[in-house]
Amino acid sequence: MRVNLITQASGGSESAKGTIPLSLTIRPACGLPGDYQFPTDSATLLSLLRQETDLPASVLQRFEGTLRAQLAARLLGVELSERVLTDIGYFVD
Repeated sequence: MRVNLITQASGGSESAKGTIPLSLTIRPACGLPGDYQFPTDSATLLSLLRQETDLPASVLQRFEGTLRAQLAARLLGVELSERVLTDIGYFVD
């Protein structure tokens, strides 16, 4: 399923390990309703994107740079499997 991923800092501060607490919004890329918010952190999100998507390293580096600089970033049209979405808690019908 293609989704848009939108992050926002979730009120906590950056930890000693350099991770940033985030609220991740998952939104269907096709424009249908179905937003889902998921609490995570920057390290966990980047690890998931590296392991479960075929996004080029340059795209992930740019996303990480934007995330760290602005504490908010977007990745549009990311293909995530139903298994990954279900593991996150996003119900796929």
